[in-house]
Amino acid sequence: MKYTQLGRTGLKVSRLVLGTMNFGPQTDEADSHAIMDAALDAGINYFDTANVYGWGENKGRTEEIIGSWFAKSPVHRDKVVLATKVYGNMAAEGDAWPNHDKLSAVNIRRAVDASLKRLGTDYIDIYQFHHVDRATPFEEIWQAIDTLIQQGKILYVGSSNFPGYKIAQANEIAARRGGTIGLVSEQCLYNLAERRAEMEVIPAAQEYGLGVIPWSPLQGGLLGGVIRKEIQGGRRASGRAADTLANPASRAQIQAYEDLLDKHGIEPGEAALAWLLTRPGVTGPIVGPRTAEQLDSALRAVELDLSEELLASLDEIFPGPGPSPEAFAW
Repeated sequence: MKYTQLGRTGLKVSRLVLGTMNFGPQTDEADSHAIMDAALDAGINYFDTANVYGWGENKGRTEEIIGSWFAKSPVHRDKVVLATKVYGNMAAEGDAWPNHDKLSAVNIRRAVDASLKRLGTDYIDIYQFHHVDRATPFEEIWQAIDTLIQQGKILYVGSSNFPGYKIAQANEIAARRGGTIGLVSEQCLYNLAERRAEMEVIPAAQEYGLGVIPWSPLQGGLLGGVIRKEIQGGRRASGRAADTLANPASRAQIQAYEDLLDKHGIEPGEAALAWLLTRPGVTGPIVGPRTAEQLDSALRAVELDLSEELLASLDEIFPGPGPSPEAFAW
């Protein structure tokens, strides 16, 4: 495994991030533990989750599965850089209550204690805002965060799904207040087929020293050889990938992508991950394996070197917006 610093911090993290969203809804506890064992054995030390994972009536279940894995051995917690998120309403379905969601000081305090209990730990390495809260001022948010840092409950803070201007606003207010170092990471939707983050989000993250953590690196399976799998009678596309393939022009684009990688003898999913690892500002993509085999494929991507010729060909198939601000200013 290869490692890098997380943004401007001294924290060393693996170039792949283990995403746990499937733990519970699609992968049972025993298999989830096996995947975490394999990830740690392979050198992945950055594990990402969220308080709402498990979804519906099972919100919080994913954190509980991670907590039971930590309970098996104290070595697990010591080796893992643990990241979770706050924002979503954790009340039971149909029983939503004011102040049980978003980023008020009240909810942050409640949510972090609940996550710590489910995770079976006394601290969270990276506590992430899952979404922008337009109603809560950053002065309040940072005051709550400063308290949690002083209490030793969290060490760093990151954002997820923030536009560039909110990254700037959050860190400028943090700098004016002093105390906290502000946001150190941003999780955003970013992959070969979805490059809008290059317009504002990634430049802002680089300017303020945030590590970029792309989620959905395969665009919901679209970049994982989806057409070939259809032809071979494998798992059919669903969700975002199916919607894209319904458009003839988009399907032709994905076919060109798969044909290019077939020519180079490279698995599409591994190429998509390896491409992200070449991108400026990217710390590492989140991989969310449902099985051990999917984890093995992701691990191979770390060692994959893409030639300049192949990178140029990928840019031709999936052209990015270009440098900011020129891409939208001229």
